[in-house]
Amino acid sequence: MSLVIICGATATGKSELALAVAKELNAEIVNADSMQVYKGMDIGTAKLSLAGRQGINHHLIDLLEVTQEANVSWYQGLARAKIDEILQSGNSVVVVGGTGLYIKAILDDLNFPDTDPVIRQQITDEAEQVGNEQMHQRLAKLDPAAALAIPKENIRRVIRALEVIQITGKPFTANLPRQASSKYPTAQQFGLVLDRENLDSKIDARVEDMWSKGFVREVMQLMTKGLEQATTAKMALGYGQIMNYLNGECDEKFAKEETKRVTRAYARRQETWFSRDDRIKWLAPESNSKRLEKLLASIN
Repeated sequence: MSLVIICGATATGKSELALAVAKELNAEIVNADSMQVYKGMDIGTAKLSLAGRQGINHHLIDLLEVTQEANVSWYQGLARAKIDEILQSGNSVVVVGGTGLYIKAILDDLNFPDTDPVIRQQITDEAEQVGNEQMHQRLAKLDPAAALAIPKENIRRVIRALEVIQITGKPFTANLPRQASSKYPTAQQFGLVLDRENLDSKIDARVEDMWSKGFVREVMQLMTKGLEQATTAKMALGYGQIMNYLNGECDEKFAKEETKRVTRAYARRQETWFSRDDRIKWLAPESNSKRLEKLLASIN
């Protein structure tokens, strides 16, 4: 049995390669995308349809309503339990996703302190007064690596990182082990890359495709289920931009172009995050069949 992890920036072809690997290894797939855990967030997260999963079991998808809050500790417990269950059944596991902190939570022991409600509230109150930009700038001064990994739009995570820094007196990322896998030492990680120009064009094409599939309609439906009041789900790329359009704060063309822009920026942060983990074996941009061949040769 093998535990294979496929990571990388958005739009690099992770899902397609994961399916191909799972077929070869008789494996089940475990999701490591922090937004695919939400029900109804399908188009905007590029979630594979049931038919698109090609009969391969996919886990940790569609677990929460958009009003519920996902966090790393919650995900770590579920993911490790599911991986252990699959391995013990005699099957291999392919973990696939672009949420670096979720993948690290599977492999490594993250020593996050408990939340301090007083400190959390103080930072939250300040964020409401000065805004996301200023809070993110503070995080960048205190912990540049965390600021790279956490977008300023995700103020909840910015606040949490600042809280951890204030409680521990150490950078948020000091709690993230960088080296040996403490939980699954035999796990093998593979990262997918595309050259910058190709990645940008793929992201733009993907956003156009999402729009044509009914992304705006999906967001409208989720707004009736409380998306605007959500703490985590509304941070997903594109969803906030479309809500701004639907609320009359911008036109649809601007919402679409802004979705492309924030997605390209997110992909840069993903690349930076994963580049810091020297356990990852990088697969160059080429055909899926060649990537599959190289991956299988590496684990056999």
